[in-house]
Amino acid sequence: MRYLYKLYFLVLLCPILLNGQNLLPPIYNYPIFEYNAASQNWGVDVNDEGELYVANNKGLLHFNGEQWELYKLPNKTVIRSVAYINKRIYTGSYEEIGYWQESIKGKLEYTSLTHLITGHTFSSEEFWQIIPEGDNVVFRSFSRIYRYNSNSIEVINPKSVVTQIAAYKNKVLVAGNPEGICLLKDDKLIPLPNQEKIKNQPIIDLAQIEEGLLIATKQNGYFIWNENGMKPWGKELSQELSLQQLNKIISLSNGKIAFGTIKNGVYLYDPKTKVIERINRQTGLQNNTVLSLMENKEQLWVGLDNGLDRIQLNTPISYYTDYTGIVGTVYDMAFYKGIMYLGSNTGVYYLSDDELTFVKGSQGHVWDLKVIGDDLICGHNSGTYKVDRDQFEPIYKYSGGYQMIKIPEKEDRFLQGTYNGLLYYNRMGNSSWEARSIPGLNFPVKQLCFESPTTVWAAHPYKGLFRIKIGQEYDQIKPEDIQIFSSKDIPNIYNVKVYNIKNQIVIRSEGKWFKYDPIVGKISPFDDFNAYADNDLVYYDEKYFWFIDNEGAKEITITDLKNEYFTIAANQLVKRLVPDSENVIRLNDNEYFLTLGDGFSKINMSNLKKFLGKNFIPSPQLSYVKDQLSSYPINGGAIQIEFKSSREITVQVASPMLVKPRFFYRLNGAEEQSAFTDQGTLKFQNLPFGKYELSVSTVNINNNKSEPIVITFQIAPPWYWSNASVVFYVVLLIGLLLLIRRYNKRKLVKEHLRLKERMQKEQEERLLELEKEKFAKEIKLKQKELAGSILNVTKKNELILELKSILLLNKEKFGNQKRYKSFIKKLDDSINNDEDWKKFEINFKELHEDFFEKLLQSYPDLTPKDLKLCAYLKMNHSSKEIAPLMGISTRGVEIHRYRLRKKLDLEADQNITNFLITFK
Repeated sequence: MRYLYKLYFLVLLCPILLNGQNLLPPIYNYPIFEYNAASQNWGVDVNDEGELYVANNKGLLHFNGEQWELYKLPNKTVIRSVAYINKRIYTGSYEEIGYWQESIKGKLEYTSLTHLITGHTFSSEEFWQIIPEGDNVVFRSFSRIYRYNSNSIEVINPKSVVTQIAAYKNKVLVAGNPEGICLLKDDKLIPLPNQEKIKNQPIIDLAQIEEGLLIATKQNGYFIWNENGMKPWGKELSQELSLQQLNKIISLSNGKIAFGTIKNGVYLYDPKTKVIERINRQTGLQNNTVLSLMENKEQLWVGLDNGLDRIQLNTPISYYTDYTGIVGTVYDMAFYKGIMYLGSNTGVYYLSDDELTFVKGSQGHVWDLKVIGDDLICGHNSGTYKVDRDQFEPIYKYSGGYQMIKIPEKEDRFLQGTYNGLLYYNRMGNSSWEARSIPGLNFPVKQLCFESPTTVWAAHPYKGLFRIKIGQEYDQIKPEDIQIFSSKDIPNIYNVKVYNIKNQIVIRSEGKWFKYDPIVGKISPFDDFNAYADNDLVYYDEKYFWFIDNEGAKEITITDLKNEYFTIAANQLVKRLVPDSENVIRLNDNEYFLTLGDGFSKINMSNLKKFLGKNFIPSPQLSYVKDQLSSYPINGGAIQIEFKSSREITVQVASPMLVKPRFFYRLNGAEEQSAFTDQGTLKFQNLPFGKYELSVSTVNINNNKSEPIVITFQIAPPWYWSNASVVFYVVLLIGLLLLIRRYNKRKLVKEHLRLKERMQKEQEERLLELEKEKFAKEIKLKQKELAGSILNVTKKNELILELKSILLLNKEKFGNQKRYKSFIKKLDDSINNDEDWKKFEINFKELHEDFFEKLLQSYPDLTPKDLKLCAYLKMNHSSKEIAPLMGISTRGVEIHRYRLRKKLDLEADQNITNFLITFK
């Protein structure tokens, strides 16, 4: 069966400062500016879901895992105590007690109980403690005990000052002077037996632990009381705590006891191992003054004089952090003679008796720490050294001891990569060392691995990968013995990594894995690591491989490549690793250390497996739903949201059990959305109206989801989509359709009339065209007739003129002159026949209507003879053609034309014929 382990710390943990060798759990700080209230936090408690309630100087603080909210009392007094009991949050203040309950909209509402206290007058009392007692709730001030049951409050008056109350085996114990500790039974205080050692001693606090009742006195130490009597307890611890001024004690679920002090923070004490862990300002707390403590689901809440802190208990990863910055970045670690040594960019340090000590003379960059036999060897930027506490003895001062590895099959023989080639080392029997440089290689060698005793692989950070053959004596490297692999062999020669994994040379280049086949002498893909492309291999042994994803999910994967793997995505861990300089140091089968940029961390493998077995992902809880104007009940019913206020809808979910949880949401409805988010406050903007279902799950690093919570809501349609509006729109649509139908009908009639008119117009235009054609034909005919008549007149006149000329030439031949003159006169009359002119005039006027009238209007001095000449000229006849028509000579026509030009007032360059043709 395949085992799948996933570790996902959904936390963003601030840096912590550790002192000495203490390896402490992660701490998350909530400063004042984050919760936005007063500094002092007198009491803390949580509900069943992990929501936090804090008694703060300004009121009641509520933290749902996503958002802080402050609720003030009506009289705005300081709240000194808080307790979550039976779904109520009880609080105590100055002369005021009461409880808070969540409304249907998720807000806390206050109910005062002070009015139930009758027959009693307060004497400036403040209520410092609240604990349950069966169905009752018990409140404590310094002077009295108050028991609340249903609708009544019973006042119990002790004989002395009440310093503490505590629940012990379902009973209420009361501590005070001088009686000591008393059992509260009914309205009586009955002193416990066997407490002579603490009588008349101020009692600081009481806590029920496995052995019995732990009693802390102010001056006489700590005691355990049970049925067998009372005995001293934790003498050494009590002595230290008395100096730090103990204030609070609680028993933790892991068997440890937490002590809150005024001067030095929290002490975690394991009664079985007697181990003490100190958590204070120097090691991560915001403040050393602890006012309150509360544990819930392996998380310790600490109320401080200045802030709130959350400590993750029982985590498989603990941290050492050099907050001062003196150590710097840790590059390697080693355990030598029971002491932990750190190699950093500032030198070598060792941790002993909870103190960090610098090894004198080791200042500079340390690359490698390795235990070889009885020696601790340090590869330093200035050379190679032996280290033993304050001793820093040089072996060989050759710059840059990157990595020292054992030569296979060679006892006490080693090879080291340096800033400028390779070094050969021989460890003698008396722990002395012989070292020399190997000629033939003169570039930096940061990483080495052997293929065989005489074949070594070297990775250069910039120039690529080299396969080097060295002789048995390791005394020289010849150029022909260096095989260089270029970009033809691997994707990229930059920052190549090389490993010997189970006698197989494995190469990583540009996020891909390859292997070297010595038979064919070529590099080919390495399929065993296909699932870890883009991951760096930082450590491997006979069982596990450690991969780090520095590019994507920022997580550490530990796997055997077969049945199991672990994924660690703790933010505080992966964010403090130094890329390309990660280092894993194995102490034993159970404990591993990782170097960090400001210290180191320890992983307990057995605890890790136990932790991973708790693969429970809590479902988120709904905090509120609100729009732009109001909030809505969160009781599970469907939520109705008005459209006018739905421009932005905010839904907040929270998972208080986790620090900085991650969520997945899916919105189904008129608009669909889905996404992963680190924020529990979801904002939806400008959603269209309709029904929606929002499901939200908490997710882990594998995107495995918890059971979702489902929120249903409906956005009402806008007013213009209301039922009345829809009816109006239907009526309007019907009316509009009727109007459109009527309009179209009228338009059809108009179109019909238009077409009819158009057809009539076209018909008329056609008829007009036909008439025009007819008129044109008639005009043409008239023109022909006019031309014909002119031609006939011309021929006739020419004939007459010719006859007249003959007669004039033969005048003497005529005996009768009278008859001769009469004949000549008849010939002249024939030429000037008015009938010919009238006939011509009629035809001319038909062709050129109003020509004579317009001409006379423009030129009233024209004579009939002028008009006749104008008519002939308009007909484009020449002087020669006009002469017979007018019965004169061509010379006479020219003279007449000259006179006519004068009357028409024409310029010399104007043609009279063209003028008359174009005259209108």
